[in-house]
Amino acid sequence: MLYLKLFSLLLLVSFYSKADICLPDTEGLCTPGVTVTEDVQVEVTEEDLGTEIVTTTTTTTTTTTQTVTNEDSGDILDSANGYVNQYNEGDMDIDWGGQGPASMPTGNNCYGLGADKCAAITGSGNSTSSMGVPGMGTTFIQTVDISDLNIQKGGEVTYSIEVDKQDAQDRVYMHITGLNGSNQVFTGTDILSESGVASGYQSYNGSFDFAGTLNRLTIEVGGRDINLAVGPVFDDVTINVFYNVISTLIEQQITTVEQIYYLNIFDPTEIEFVEEVFEYNDITIDDGMVDFAPIEPETEEVTFETVELEIEFEMNFEMEFAPSPPMEILAPSDMQMEMPVNVETVTMEIEMEMEDLPPPPNMVASADDMPPPPDMTESEEPVEVVVEETEDVKPPIEEVKEEPEVEEVTEEPETVEEPVEEVATEPEEVEEVEEIKEEPKEQTKEPSAKEKAATKIVKKIDDKARYDESNQMKTLIVMQILGNTKTFFDTQSTIVDTDVNEYLNKTIEDNYGVLFDMAQTQTMEDMINGQY
Repeated sequence: MLYLKLFSLLLLVSFYSKADICLPDTEGLCTPGVTVTEDVQVEVTEEDLGTEIVTTTTTTTTTTTQTVTNEDSGDILDSANGYVNQYNEGDMDIDWGGQGPASMPTGNNCYGLGADKCAAITGSGNSTSSMGVPGMGTTFIQTVDISDLNIQKGGEVTYSIEVDKQDAQDRVYMHITGLNGSNQVFTGTDILSESGVASGYQSYNGSFDFAGTLNRLTIEVGGRDINLAVGPVFDDVTINVFYNVISTLIEQQITTVEQIYYLNIFDPTEIEFVEEVFEYNDITIDDGMVDFAPIEPETEEVTFETVELEIEFEMNFEMEFAPSPPMEILAPSDMQMEMPVNVETVTMEIEMEMEDLPPPPNMVASADDMPPPPDMTESEEPVEVVVEETEDVKPPIEEVKEEPEVEEVTEEPETVEEPVEEVATEPEEVEEVEEIKEEPKEQTKEPSAKEKAATKIVKKIDDKARYDESNQMKTLIVMQILGNTKTFFDTQSTIVDTDVNEYLNKTIEDNYGVLFDMAQTQTMEDMINGQY
């Protein structure tokens, strides 16, 4: 049965930011820097194909890198920057035009502004300017196109102006309006010196923030000459636009991993083979190519001396950690006097132990082997008990109970007054059963400590590494040590070849010459007859 299962999506979003987030509607300048946004989506699908289950994991990683910089337009009232011509520059050599009366004095009439030309506010009116500023008598105004800057992410407009106001009752202001086409983006007015303040010469600086797109600026400088004596003068007007430039780089990486789970289709032998391949090889994958490099095992140098040391270590280890036999505490009644230990006493003790051992169960009991009855005298002959040996089950020997007085039993069974209990057959048919004695089994020799240690060393060798060079050498050395043939590995003597020049200098007699001589003395007939 085929079915498709779709797991829920896993969405992970991580931010690694080195700057403030600069949104499209941010007003003013953003902090320069780099903002990295990472979006990870994981989609898992599972498909059951009957013999296998295929799990596909698709990971989509979208990395958005946002780089923010602040760009400077430069002084847009400087004709060298290409935004205005020389008639509209901020050095005020030429009147920009505007509302109310004005003049362009030079020399001492510019007071602290220098000997070059400056702009003077001479109007005493009190109206609202075309840019909406009240208390206006004179204005200097112009609009500058800055669409070439392609400002779309907001920024800041800054200005600077030098003013000399000799009459404290006069006033002077700076006004800037930002436009996107015909739409007003921002408007700002700064009163540089209000009526009633004796400011004299001053250099003023200010700024106005904006958001979004900006492509035009209207600059207005105005004020009033209230006493009509000496009006305010100004010079060296500069306008700079600082704007945000945001570059966005989006990278998307899609990784698909397919896992196949097979349902019991592999032979255990094949799985074992694969495990061995991974165990004994370094596997590297480079550009889809799989490379198998065998892992070289660390082989130790095997010599006769190293194997001897290993056997000695195993022997010492067995002796050190072998369990000690439990101590038997004898009662005072069981304690006996110590006897001197020698060959004769040990031999006697062994013989006594052997006498106490019961005979093998499958042997035929005879009169010689059985102990005499308790009341029989030396002259009385023991009654022979015959036990028939069976193949399957050997019944226990039935004990023959004798009366206190037993008459002499002769060889003929008819003369026995009190017959012995019949065990196998009737007395008339009793045949002499040949006495069968089973030879005792040969006892196996207990292996020595050296043999135990050698066996342990051989068993420690891994089955998979049993046939490599070092382990085969170790096994062979162990066999030589147990066989006490240490000289097996001694250097063999070499056989020196005989000098062949001795044989090359000898001459061989020409047999053909001998045959020729014989042919001279014999006739053809003699040669033919010689064949018979």
